[in-house]
Amino acid sequence: MSQLKTSGISRRSFLRDAGLFLVVMCGSFAFAGNFFKSLPRFKKTHPLMGTFARITVYAPDEESGMDAIDAAFSRIMEIESRASIFDENAEAFLLNRDGYLNNPSDDLLRLATMSQNYYRQTGGYFDITVQPLLDLWDTGELWKESSEIQQEKINLVAGLIGSDKINIASDRISFMTEGMKITLGAIAKGYAASEAVRVLESKGIEHAMVDIGGDISVLGSRPGGEPWQIAIINPNDASQPLATLSLSNKSITTSGNYQRYFTPDMKVHHIMNPKTDYSANECISATIIAEDGTLADTLATSVFAMGPKTGLEMVEALDNTECLLVNADRMVYKSSGLSDKSG
Repeated sequence: MSQLKTSGISRRSFLRDAGLFLVVMCGSFAFAGNFFKSLPRFKKTHPLMGTFARITVYAPDEESGMDAIDAAFSRIMEIESRASIFDENAEAFLLNRDGYLNNPSDDLLRLATMSQNYYRQTGGYFDITVQPLLDLWDTGELWKESSEIQQEKINLVAGLIGSDKINIASDRISFMTEGMKITLGAIAKGYAASEAVRVLESKGIEHAMVDIGGDISVLGSRPGGEPWQIAIINPNDASQPLATLSLSNKSITTSGNYQRYFTPDMKVHHIMNPKTDYSANECISATIIAEDGTLADTLATSVFAMGPKTGLEMVEALDNTECLLVNADRMVYKSSGLSDKSG
């Protein structure tokens, strides 16, 4: 279930606002007092996956609630130990270092396989092999060079880009070209959020929210049957949300170019367009609502890179998937399936 409450935005319409950015917030929620009395709320926050992971559950008692939360955090940590490219003991780090990995875990196999599938389904816009480009702009400080030198250096790594150059077997993952590297930053958090929700459900939890740095998956509704309220806001004025989403058993992710810049002028950011080998520049934000955190995470990045027109067309072709996009001119696009009813 997903509903959208907006102000002044009609279905499939556009809104121009010079100061608009798009983020996902799940701060304070207003619950009726009897909800708290019937089912207490428990929550916990941990620094994980390069951000903060927050888990909120409703459970009959503290012991069962915190046991479920701790089990979910253990699952997130397990995934991080396999998907990180910064932890020298993590599988993804070892794959990047050696160019191959024997006997990969089920998690890394799933992430690599899903990434390759999404690469094909998005026509190459979702590509986990862009890490050499990110290295150029970040640690390589490519932004300090002239445009001619930039293009020369980009041309040198262009042959390393392409998820179709990853060999995946049940007992081995390897790169076809020496020097290739992957980054799982656009899929691992969404995957971990969904996996954490599955752990919570296995522990008997029926109402929960998992938020890993803005990759949010919700289990069920709030106690009493009301959906979870997620605000998409203008960060320049947090009191004025662009939209309020009502979600139950859904996942939501926002990708935005305001999150991480490589250059002082904020023109080069961390979301690469694999088609151009430069930062994607048609959107400033892409929010995806889907039934699974992995899909929401990957689509947010893919649609951001595609741009609003192509991205919206792709989302419209998918079942049970919606989007809210903001282009470089601060125009807002939303998919037709988002309800205008307040929730």
